[in-house]
Amino acid sequence: MFAVRFAAAALALLPACLAPAAPASATAADPWWRHAVIYEIYPRSFQDSDGDGTGDLKGITQRLDYLGQLGVDAIWIAPFYPSPQVDFGYDISDYEAIDPQYGTMADFERLLAEARRRHIRVILDMVLNHTSDQHPWFLDAARSRSSPHHDFYVWSGGKGDGAGGPRPPNNWVSLFGGSAWQFVPAVGEFYYHRFYRQQPDLNWRNPAVERAMFAAMRFWLDRGVAGFRLDAVTELFEDAQLRDAPVLGGVNAQGDPNLSDVYTKNLPEVHAVMRRLRAMVDGYADERVLIGETYLEKTADLDAWYGGAQHDELQLPMDTLVGLGSRLDADTFRRHLSASQTELHGSQPLVVFDNHDNIRSWDRYGDGVHDAQIARIVATLLLTTRATALMYQGQEIGQRTATPRRVEDVRDPLGVRGWPRDKGRDGERTPMQWDASNPQAGFSTSAHTWLPVTSDYAQVNVQRESADPDSLLNWYRRLIALRRSNAALRSGRMLMLDAANPSVLSFARVSAAGEAVIVSLNMSAQPQSVTLGLAQAGLHGARLRTLLTDAGAPAEGAAADRHTLAPFASWVAEVH
Repeated sequence: MFAVRFAAAALALLPACLAPAAPASATAADPWWRHAVIYEIYPRSFQDSDGDGTGDLKGITQRLDYLGQLGVDAIWIAPFYPSPQVDFGYDISDYEAIDPQYGTMADFERLLAEARRRHIRVILDMVLNHTSDQHPWFLDAARSRSSPHHDFYVWSGGKGDGAGGPRPPNNWVSLFGGSAWQFVPAVGEFYYHRFYRQQPDLNWRNPAVERAMFAAMRFWLDRGVAGFRLDAVTELFEDAQLRDAPVLGGVNAQGDPNLSDVYTKNLPEVHAVMRRLRAMVDGYADERVLIGETYLEKTADLDAWYGGAQHDELQLPMDTLVGLGSRLDADTFRRHLSASQTELHGSQPLVVFDNHDNIRSWDRYGDGVHDAQIARIVATLLLTTRATALMYQGQEIGQRTATPRRVEDVRDPLGVRGWPRDKGRDGERTPMQWDASNPQAGFSTSAHTWLPVTSDYAQVNVQRESADPDSLLNWYRRLIALRRSNAALRSGRMLMLDAANPSVLSFARVSAAGEAVIVSLNMSAQPQSVTLGLAQAGLHGARLRTLLTDAGAPAEGAAADRHTLAPFASWVAEVH
C-alpha cells in the first residue's frame, strides 16, 4: 500500500469522519444537495439480513452506521418496488409498495427514521419511462383497445399484414436487443418498449399518465423521502409520427443496426413535464431533489435539463461525460470539467464515476500496475471538484468488476442476449464486501448469493481497509471530511491551473473569503513538473501546505508556484 501523508489539520479530521456525519448546511441560496456526497445502494447486493442470498431493506438499516462514518449526506436506493425482476426492479408492477423479497413498508419506515437520526437523507429510484408488463395498468391496456388504461401506453397498428403477419410501424430497435415493438393479438396492435419487451413504455402525451405518476411520487414524498433519481428520463417521449430512425451503419453489441436516437430520446416535450414535476416537488419542505439519468453527447446538452437560466427543471442531471469514460487523460478531464463550470448557467454539476450499469472505475481507468494510485486520483477528482458527488457501493474500497466468464453464469438478460460482445452488468453488481468472516464476505449467511462474491474479498473489504490508515477507504473518508470542513473545497469557485500541461490536471478551489486549495493529479507513469501560475490566476501565497497526498508529492511547505509530482501522485494543498 502507499504511504498517505496529510497535515495535522487533516489528521484532526479523521476522528470526526469516524463518527456519524453532521448534516450538510443548507440555506435558501445554498441547499443541502449542492455540496452533498450521495451514495448509491443496489439493494440486492448491499446487505442480506435474512440469509436468503439477496440484500434487503433491513440490511441497509444495519449498515447505516458505516455510511455515517464514511460521511455521506444521502443514499440513493435502486428500485425495491414489487417487480417480476426481469430487469432486477426496473420493471415495476406497483409503484406504491415494497417487494416482499426486500421487506415491508414497516422496514422502509424504520430505514427512513434510522437514516434521519444519522443525518442521512434517502433518495428513491423512480422509473417514469415504463412499467412492467405485469403492472395492472398494462394488463388492463392489453385486454382491449377500449380498456381505461389502453392509452397509458404507446400503441400502433403497424404496417398491416404481410406475408409474415403484422409488421412493426418502423425500424426502431430496443436498447436491449431486437425490435422495439411487440405485437398483442388481443388488441391487434404493437406496443413500444425502449428496453425489454416486458417494459412497455408509458404514453406521456396522455395527461392521465402524468397525473398517475406524479401521484406515485407524492406517495413517497409524503413519507419523507428526500427526492428521486429519475431512471431513463431522457426517453419519456418518442416521435408522434413514428418515423423511421436514420441508419448510422454497422451493428451494435446486440446484433441490431446502429440507429440514430433523434426520434426516441431527448425530445423537447419532456421539458414541460420536468418543469411541472419540479414545481410539484418544490411544494414540499426540506429541499427535495430531482436527479436525472441523463446520458447526453456533450456537457452543454445538460443545460436544458437544469432549465437553463431559469433553473426550474432538475437540480442534478448526471454529468456522465466526466467520469464514465475510460481514458485517464488530463486534457480530457480538464475539457469536461471546464465545460461543467462554464456551460450550465452556473448550475451545480453532478459528477459520476461509478454506478450499477457501468464497469467499475478501478477497471476502466487502471493500467494493471498503478491501479491503487489511479483509484486515489478518481476519488480526488470526484470529491474536490465543484460538483455534487455520486458514489456507488464498493467504489470506496476498490471493489472490482467480476464479469462472468461463461454465458451459463450470466443473470442479466442483457448479457444473455448480447454474449459474448456484451456480457451484461452482473460484474458491477456483485455483493458488497464487508469482511472475511465467511465466503460471502459478510454480505450474507447463505452459501448461494444471488450473484457470487468477488474472489478478492479477503483482501478487499471494509473491515480490513478500516484498520489500514493507508487504505483506499480511509482515503475516501479523509477526502469527504476535508470537503465537509474546508470552505474552499466545500463551496469555492474552481479555476484551472497549468492548463497546457498534458499529463497533470491542476485546479484551485477558492472560497468567498479568498482561501485557496490546490489540487494536482499526475495522470502519467512518469514524474511531471507543474507550474501553477498562481499570481496569473489571481491567487496570492508563497507556500503550499499539504492537506492530503499519497507518496510522491512535494515536500511540506513547498514553494507555491513550481513543483514536481511522482507518477500517478495526488496532492491537495492549501495556499499560504
